[in-house]
Amino acid sequence: MTLSCLVGGTGPDVVVLLHGLAGSAREMLPTAAALVDEHLVIVPDLRGHGRSTRRPADLSRRAYADDVAAVIGQLSGGQAVTLAGQSMGGHTALLTAAWHPDLVRRLVLLEAGVGGPPGADYPARLGDWFASWPVPFPDAAAAADFLGGTPIAAAWISDLEQRADGLWPRFDADIMRAAITEVAATARWAEWESLTAPVLLVTGERGLIDEPEVQRMLASGPEVTHTIVADAGHDVHLDQPHAWVRLLKDFIRDVGWSAWRALD
Repeated sequence: MTLSCLVGGTGPDVVVLLHGLAGSAREMLPTAAALVDEHLVIVPDLRGHGRSTRRPADLSRRAYADDVAAVIGQLSGGQAVTLAGQSMGGHTALLTAAWHPDLVRRLVLLEAGVGGPPGADYPARLGDWFASWPVPFPDAAAAADFLGGTPIAAAWISDLEQRADGLWPRFDADIMRAAITEVAATARWAEWESLTAPVLLVTGERGLIDEPEVQRMLASGPEVTHTIVADAGHDVHLDQPHAWVRLLKDFIRDVGWSAWRALD
């Protein structure tokens, strides 16, 4: 396994940003850019994504969380971090905080819940959609014609890999299907309820985390602050980047080391 990480900035706090399924570190760059003046920021490509190992043998939830723990251990300078993740990256962040509590000072879940079955055919439908991409795309315009003009489509297009025969996504459809199948397999309520770090839960007005799950998360487990971002879907960090960065900065500033220790 090789993990690619973008690292920059300086400051007393370390922030680790995790992208979602089929994303990469590049889509988190606007968030990172807003933080590097005051924080050390680490943005990995998760296994199977971006410039990390494209076809890893192990796609278990444990493997993803242990990757993040290894990144924190090697790059944070020994500090516990603010760990923020979107969608599947948020689910990975949750499990990392549950299984490696000494590494996570604050936890931010962006359009991410505890996982579990969202519908029996969900991973298959998602995998089939990724497999339907008519790759290689001859150029970025052709990719835009197929993928559309949404912010997440723009992020995918900007990160396409140029090969001799055209532009390719930085992931394989079958790997994406297998990875999200692991998320959908089990609702991780036990891990959620074991968390000791304070949590910021951010959802979009048109997001995908359903209200019963949000309410159960708020009623059980750790200290949670929940915010709904207006005029945003599942990709809040791309749909409303300024609102997202403001929430993240406020949470980092307001939830200090003493609060984290008090929950230990």
